[in-house]
Order: sequence, then C-alpha cells, then structure tokens
Amino acid sequence: MRYKIITGILGNALLVVAPFHVSAQNENTQKPNVLFIAIDDLKPEMGAYGNNLIQTPNMDRLAKMGTTFTENHCQLAVSAPSRISILTGKRPDYTRVWDLNTQMRDMRPDIVTLPQHFKENGYYSTGTGKIFDFRSVSQGQDEQSWSEPYLRTANKYYQNEQRPMLYWYQNTENREIAQKYLEKAFAENLSGNDAIRNALQSFKPSVEAADVADNAYNDGAMTLMALETIERLAKNEEPFFFAVGYQLPHLPFVAPQKYWDLYNREDMPLAPFQQKAENSPDIAYHNSGELRSYSDIPPLVSFSDQPYGIGLPEYKQKELIHGYYASTSYVDAQIGKILDYLEESGLIENTIIVLWGDHGWHLGDHDLWCKHSNFEQATRSPLIVSAPGYQAGTTKSVSEFVDVFPTLCELAGIPAPDNLDGKSLVPVLKNPENQIKEFAVSQYPRGRNVMGYSIRNNRYRLTYWIGDGFRTTQAFDESMLVAKELYDYKRDPLETKNVVDRFRYRRVYRNMAKQITGFFDSQLEQ
Repeated sequence: MRYKIITGILGNALLVVAPFHVSAQNENTQKPNVLFIAIDDLKPEMGAYGNNLIQTPNMDRLAKMGTTFTENHCQLAVSAPSRISILTGKRPDYTRVWDLNTQMRDMRPDIVTLPQHFKENGYYSTGTGKIFDFRSVSQGQDEQSWSEPYLRTANKYYQNEQRPMLYWYQNTENREIAQKYLEKAFAENLSGNDAIRNALQSFKPSVEAADVADNAYNDGAMTLMALETIERLAKNEEPFFFAVGYQLPHLPFVAPQKYWDLYNREDMPLAPFQQKAENSPDIAYHNSGELRSYSDIPPLVSFSDQPYGIGLPEYKQKELIHGYYASTSYVDAQIGKILDYLEESGLIENTIIVLWGDHGWHLGDHDLWCKHSNFEQATRSPLIVSAPGYQAGTTKSVSEFVDVFPTLCELAGIPAPDNLDGKSLVPVLKNPENQIKEFAVSQYPRGRNVMGYSIRNNRYRLTYWIGDGFRTTQAFDESMLVAKELYDYKRDPLETKNVVDRFRYRRVYRNMAKQITGFFDSQLEQ
C-alpha cells in the first residue's frame, strides 16, 4: 500500500493508504532486504521477554516471527560505544571508543561498518534517526556508510509542521516555559543549538504527556518518513539495507497522552532491591548523573559525596517508570505501522528484520538509574532477528552485539569481513537449543585509569575492575586488579550478594577466572 502525508481539518498529519505493488524485480531478487531497527535505551521489558504489564503488542508480534535472544548483552552500556560495536562487529578496545565524545574514524579511519559493507556488496544502504550516536561520527552520520545522504525528518512530517521545543517538548505549558528561556538566550546573543542548550540548563523536565498525535514527537514523525522511504526503496533494482533509529525510551520520557493512559501509575513496579549488594565494591556503582541533569530531579535529591545512588522518593520513581513504559508503548506503535506496511505490501516475505536496544537501563535497582554499569540491568539488551525461511523461537543461547554483523552477512549471502569479533547466530536461528559461545563480554570505564570487564554465561557474571589504564591491547597482570565481583543469577537474580570470596563458589570462580584471562590473551593475539 501507499502512504502519503496530507493535512486534515485540524491540521494533523494523517496517513492515507492506497494499494501498490512492489516491482517484480525486487520481489524476485535473490538477496533479502534488511530492516535494521535500533531503539535507544530499550531494555528487555516487553511481553516477549516475560513482562506481562507493559504493552508492546508489535514487538511481541515481531518476536513471534523471529528468534528472541533472551541472554543477549551489549559491549559497553552507553550509547556511542555500544552502537559502534554492533555497527562494526568490533569490541570497544579495538574501536577505541569508550565514551560519548570520541569520533570513530579519528580512532579507526579505515574501519568498515555494517551498512557500508552491505553497500559495497550490492545493497542500497540508507538510514534515519539514531543509528550511530551523533557525537561519535561526522555530521553526515558517517557518510561512507550510506548510498545517499543521511535522511533527516522534514517539518512536513510533524503535526502542524511544528517540531518539539528544545528537541523534545510539545505540552502547551512546557512550550510556553521553553519559549521564555529561549528568548532569554536570544537576548544573550545565542542562536540555534547554542540557544537550545542554554535553555535546557534551566528547563529540562524528565517526563511529559501531551494530548497530541503520534507525529507531534520525533519518533512518530520519523516513522511517516520511514514508510515513504521503504516504498521508494522497494522500487529500486538493488535490495535495500534500511536503518531506522528510535530515540525513545531515552530520557526525557515524552509521549502522547494515550500511551500514558495505558497504565495506572500505582501499578508501576518499583525495583525490589534498591541497596548496594553485599560485599560489592564502590567502583561498580554511579550516582545516576544523567538523570540528575534533568531540571525536576535536583530538588528531589541531595548532591552528597556518596559514590553511588540517588534516593528518589517513591512517587518520582513511579512517575519515571510510568514514563518509561509509556514511551516504550509509543515506540511499539510506530514499529507496528512499519510491520503493517511490510506485510500488506508483501515486502515482509523477503526482508530480514533486526530489532535491538543499544543497552539496558536501571529503573531503580541498586538505587541506580540510567545505564553506565556492568550490572545485569545495564548490559542485558533486547535482540530479535526475523529472517525469511527461519522458524520463530526463543533462545537462551548467550549472544552479544558483535555477533549481529556476521549473522546478517550469512543471512544475506554476502561474505563477512575477516576480522570481526563476533560469531554468526544463524545456527541458533536454525535451532534455538544451539550454543555458539560460552559467555558474553561487557565492559565499563570508571575514570581514565580503571576499566571493568564482565563475562556473563547462562548463570554467572564475573567482573574484574582493572587499574593502571589497562586495556585488552596489553598483557594482563593480576597485580592490576582493583576489585572483583561474582553473581549467581539462579540463586540471586537481583544481585544482592557478591559471592566472589565465598568458599562454595571457589570452583566457579577458578573456571571463570581462566575464561576471562583467556579472553584477555585472545585479544592480544589479534
């Protein structure tokens, strides 16, 4: 079917549908199309992952079409390095991107990205939204990755052609307040993004609900453009690789009122364990600095010198969880529009769909919010792969984001680069009982000199916090160890006790210590 944007009586952008037929050449192409869906800060909170409260019917629908990886982990739980790892198939110590400020091609000028590789192997590659973190690539979103200039959502796709104020806000009251701060910035001779950043220092609420259409906010407007783009790509002779990146449920949690109305605030589940784990090191924690940057948070918390935690009042915890759920359901509805289009146009029959969230997200567990750790709630990340010819299923096979690049190459029938760090997950798509690796590896830096490396198998997590500026490009020595953690998720799924020094776990620790040092050695050999 064909989607067009028109202006209705009330000025809202509406979706008009009319049948169309995909070109026979594209229908019959031997190579499948690829739809690569990234969702910012989405943790495995959806029906397909066992959450019966959150409403995600469309992601659950995709899960019933493909393989759901329940034990998948990111490489580093913050946006830029995580995305670069999935998009290059390389770990952070190779890409040398461990933060939000490092440019990927300053570190590795010749690195080959996933969309670039598909472009070089007969695909028409294009993208929109947040795929790379914009701080880690050029303003063109890494021009060499795409067959055409990166797509930006035009004003025409927004309700009343009115973009959100300060990037995010559409509630009438919030728009008026934001305008006052913008005018103050203009009076100080600031303009454009500089004026917006200045205003956000004073006014930056963490949540918003507004009685508006889906396309009043960025993700809804982008979806309308994405639908038109898929229609255009389907007419090309080449198969397409189309990357679509949703901003929510990243903070601030902004969504149309109808998605907030799906939930009762009092039903929002508070984290059952909001303390520091017994015998755990301070370095494993943080003070939720990202959340503290929102203007409605500082009045609620004290900026003490404690190394971790934030101590939000219960009502604010429930409001944030409500916002996270509402934002997730809003994004889910946008994905539903794309799935509807693919099914009704027939493209679904020859399209690989990959859906992933770039890392997990703390919702109050350990008194932590956001990501930025090596705990389970930060590293465990959703991954769903649907491919023509493969049965749907759910797997407990351990996987990690570096595995996505070789997987897509095998599914598309193109050669994978020789130096990828991951393994193809196709054997798991064929049989969910297959295991392709013993553990996944995540890491997180604390300051300049300490890096925490974490290996996670089907039951345990071992984390080494290593000082002296250690990276896996150098030889490991135990004298560099700052702290160790071991968690048993069968006995202790909430990570309430670090059991690394307990006698009953001595054999588990010895085995996993050999595995993590073996991993360090393997990286030296590359």
